[in-house]
Amino acid sequence: MSRALLAAGALLMSAPAYAAPPEEETSHVVKAGETLGGIANRAGVPATAIVKANGLKEPYVVRLGQKLSIPRAAKVTAKPVPKPTSSAASAELSAKKAEKTAARVIEARQPAGRPETETSHKVGEGETLGGIAARAKVPRVLIIEANGLQAPFDVRVGQTLRIPRTRRHEVKNGDTGFSISLDYAVPWEQIALANNLDADTPVKVGQNLLIPTLLDPPGASAKTLTPSPRLAAAPATSKSTRFAWPLSGPIRRGYATGSDYHDGVDITAPKGSMVRAAAAGTVTFAGKEKDQFGNLVVLDHGNGWFTAYGFLSRVTVKEGASVAAGERIGLVGDTGLAKGSELHFEVRQGGKPVDPLDSLPKAP
Repeated sequence: MSRALLAAGALLMSAPAYAAPPEEETSHVVKAGETLGGIANRAGVPATAIVKANGLKEPYVVRLGQKLSIPRAAKVTAKPVPKPTSSAASAELSAKKAEKTAARVIEARQPAGRPETETSHKVGEGETLGGIAARAKVPRVLIIEANGLQAPFDVRVGQTLRIPRTRRHEVKNGDTGFSISLDYAVPWEQIALANNLDADTPVKVGQNLLIPTLLDPPGASAKTLTPSPRLAAAPATSKSTRFAWPLSGPIRRGYATGSDYHDGVDITAPKGSMVRAAAAGTVTFAGKEKDQFGNLVVLDHGNGWFTAYGFLSRVTVKEGASVAAGERIGLVGDTGLAKGSELHFEVRQGGKPVDPLDSLPKAP
């Protein structure tokens, strides 16, 4: 009998512990895809209470596998109360409705994140891009670039804007300069420069890196980005243009056939400038091409039309992805056989190169 009892006890001890439901648990292990706000909502505990209980710091990002303490008020055993009469029940129901209404009003009136720290902003009535930028203490041009806004840069009520801010990254095992730059869409050369590092030196586990916000180099004015006279006089052989310019800038070398052939155009621009898809399409190649083009992206636009973007400092899309017209696909660089900081842009139809200027609008 004693052996049977011992065996039963062992089975009970080895059985998995009871997992408390979210609204009762006092500690929580962060799972994939969870956020602090979501955990707090499911636990029925204010996010601020979890932040305070665990000593979390801004921006309050939780890590996969992190164990969080869920603070709860001590439970008080309620004494049984007599069953309310119909009038008392009606009054109690009204009180509960009023309490819920008050809770919704209070929640709606909770102060939003401080403008100088928020990373996204929902445009309110009467707000302008300039005002939002001033309150966020972020240059207006960075908000324009981060959200792909077009002139005259009007914002709409209810529109959510990304507010780009300087970030930091702690190097983990397996990180490389390339993987870090790909994660943040910032050229590794600029990250290395911001941290006073040699761009060719491998990163070390534990390094804390400053991730800079992309800015045009000092002195890059609107005149620098104005296309050259040759580009402005580019012929348009079709009544309607098929593609949009992937980048603004002077053409260093144009399309040519014959012995001195050149299958596309080379457009100069500051390193790190955004390169955009000339039309909607599917990414058929995104990576390094060793012979000529360095970092290269090729888009399939259907009906035998393709565009190619070479000499990139960074590729920001992946093979198989669908991209919209004007979506960023990479950053200007000087890889491959580039003669400087420039973009090599090609248009092909049925596998053969054609003059890109025949499919582009006149210079903007």
